Amino acid sequence: MTKLETLQENLRAVLGAGLQLTEALGEVTLVVPAERLIAVCTTLRDHPDLRFQSCMDVCGVDYATYRNGIEPAPARFASVIHLLSLEHNWRLRVRTFAPEDAFPVLPSLIDVWPSVNWFERESFDLYGILYEGHPDLRRILTDYGFIGHPFRKDFPLTGNVEMRYDEDQKRVVYQPVTIEPREITPRVIREDSYGAGR
Repeated sequence: MTKLETLQENLRAVLGAGLQLTEALGEVTLVVPAERLIAVCTTLRDHPDLRFQSCMDVCGVDYATYRNGIEPAPARFASVIHLLSLEHNWRLRVRTFAPEDAFPVLPSLIDVWPSVNWFERESFDLYGILYEGHPDLRRILTDYGFIGHPFRKDFPLTGNVEMRYDEDQKRVVYQPVTIEPREITPRVIREDSYGAGR
């Protein structure tokens, strides 16, 4: 039995048979409903057969235009948690979908793994996912006056506002974006016999 098969068997034994588990590219992904996320993650951390003591990353995902060839994702926004078990030398990806697309809210995992603090802030800043129970959920990469969430699929490529230092006012000011859209067409000039053996 391979290490990944052992991991999946342990996950089913500990969490129950009705799990949504997939294996792809040498990693196991577990999909957890948002309402069970804290309980499942606490078990993943504490159970001796799993022992995922370390949360390596939490990232947001916008599945707005996602199609896997068969069906769309079950919801637009998801939080993906990357876990590591040092004791068993296993990695696990946990995905949970926000129940509402218009106002994505998920439970914070800060009480399970304190290391998720800045990861959840980044996901909030870039995707607008609110982590309920997070003690300091504020922007971390964009400016506090920034409008929108730049990693969402519907965010305009040029942004909404730009900022600059105004010499007259002696402060930073925000103004509507003034970038003129233009098309850049590269010119490639090749000989008719380009690539032919000489």
